[in-house]
Parts: sequence; structure tokens; C-alpha cells
Amino acid sequence: MRKKSSIRIKMIIAFLGYNLIFAALLAPFVLFWGPFQALKIVAVGSVYTSRHPQVVQAFLSQDEITKIMNSNDTQNVNISQAIARTNVIADASSGITIEDIQGPSFKGKVMLVKDPKRVKLAVTKEIGVTGERVSDLVKDMNAFAGINAGGFYDPNGKGNGAFPDGLTVHDGKLVHNNVNDQTVNIVGFNDEGKLVLGDMTASQLEANHIQEAVSFGPNLIVDGKPMISGDGGWGIAPRTGIGQMADGTVIFVVIDGRQPTWSIGATLRDLMHVFDDYHAINAVNLDGGSSSELVYNGKVANKLWDIFGERYIPTAFVVTP
Repeated sequence: MRKKSSIRIKMIIAFLGYNLIFAALLAPFVLFWGPFQALKIVAVGSVYTSRHPQVVQAFLSQDEITKIMNSNDTQNVNISQAIARTNVIADASSGITIEDIQGPSFKGKVMLVKDPKRVKLAVTKEIGVTGERVSDLVKDMNAFAGINAGGFYDPNGKGNGAFPDGLTVHDGKLVHNNVNDQTVNIVGFNDEGKLVLGDMTASQLEANHIQEAVSFGPNLIVDGKPMISGDGGWGIAPRTGIGQMADGTVIFVVIDGRQPTWSIGATLRDLMHVFDDYHAINAVNLDGGSSSELVYNGKVANKLWDIFGERYIPTAFVVTP
């Protein structure tokens, strides 16, 4: 009797295992070739802008991908979406305020930093060798808090965040450049603590008094004007962004994602709405996905979706004493 029961349990386990494997193999075909257009748009936008765009490219042509990514670009921009704010923590000693936020499909954190000159760029100590976790980058600078900043390129296929992409500036010095004198979108602060966004070459950094900067995008709000058409064409994912109010207050935003029971994630338009709700006059999208992270007082403040924990990255915007 016991032997029959054991055989039955093994058969059930084998049946469940077979069906799980079958479902996993079938899922991409349903997503990219199935009849569910809305699901396809979300999937393509999320996966194509992740670390594995080749997954989408294996199922769809580049023309199809481009069409889907731009499918909502002609929609009108509605920037009045309400964002719920809860659990406000004001730390007078560090000059930082942290708030929980919630939108239609996402939850996240907002950090407000009153003095913009305290925001610096932390760069991995071993550029070209390995990146660091945001918590380590914050610690390196003896900082109170930090968020992930620019993206990285991966010439050796190691995925360890060793090479910051574009132009990287720390303390007024260009510390890494893999674009020579090409124009890239600068996200950084000048010597007056103003957040500077816009196309620039390496030779133009000094003339614009850039002190701390990375290259990323797209810009969300520039001089008070919304820049995202439709949903932005990047799908729904964890997001990180940085912005600034008219009085100089710096806004860090980190939105959790890819966690169905907690937070699905946000589109670029959602992220733009958050910055507008906080009266940003300039705001920009930073590296997202598994890079999205906010560290405060030595601890990760948001809910990371990556089961392996903090990602190794090349740069972070941090709040110094």
C-alpha cells in the first residue's frame, strides 16, 4: 500500500513538473504571437528594454518591435494623474524627507533632498573591473542615502556593472568616456547645484560647469514641460528617476515592479506623473529594471524584485553629509 502511494506521489510530481516546463516553453509564444495585443505591448516594452532584448528579437522582426514600441506615441499627454502619498518620514538631522507613493499599478518611494549641493555621484572604485552595490557606493562616500544612476555597457558579457555608459563626471572631472566626442544626454549637476539635462559632448562639460553627471534618458520634464508622448514606449517595469523643484530641492523616485502581489511597475508616463505631482521643473529617467534601488541609513528602502538582491552597477547619486 505504501509503495503504491509513493508511486502515485511521484506520478503527480512528474505530471506537475511536465506541465510547468510546458507552460514555461509556451509562454513566449503566447506573449509575442498570441491574440492579446495589450499583453504583447506590455511584454515587448518590458523585455526589449531589459538586459535580454534578444528574447523579443527571436520572436519578432525589428519592424514589428519598433511599431509596438511606438504604438502609443501619438496619444495625448495627460499629466494630471493623482499619486497617493503615505508614511512620510522627515529626518531633520539629515535634511531628507521620504514618502511612500502609490499609483494605479505601482508602489514606490520618493526622497526629497533640500540642499542640491549635497547630491554627488558615486562611481565604482574599479571601473572596467567590477561595479558595486548601491549600498556600497553610498558607504564609499560616507553618504546618508542613494539611488542607482546611469546604465552600463558590457563588452565582456560579465554583467557586473564595470563600465558606465556614456560620459561620467565626478567632482568636475571626466572619469569615464566610451563615446569619444559624440553627443549624449547629460544628467547631472552644475557648480550651482542645478540639475542639468540635455545633449552635450565631452568637450562641452567644462564650459557648462558640470560637476557630477551620467548619461541616460529619456528626459521626462524639461523647463516645466512634459516630454513623454503616450506611455513612452518602454513598457511597464521598475523605474528610477531624478528631478528638481524650482527651489532647488532634489527629488529621487524609485518605483518597484515585476512583483504582481506588490507592484507591477510603471511606464515612463507614470514616472513623469510622479515628478509632476512633486512640482518638478526638470526630471529624467535613470537606469531601471533590476537596477532600481533606494538606500537609506545603510539599508535598502524599496522592495527589490531580483531574487539575487542588489545589482552591481557603476554609478549612484548619493546624499552626502
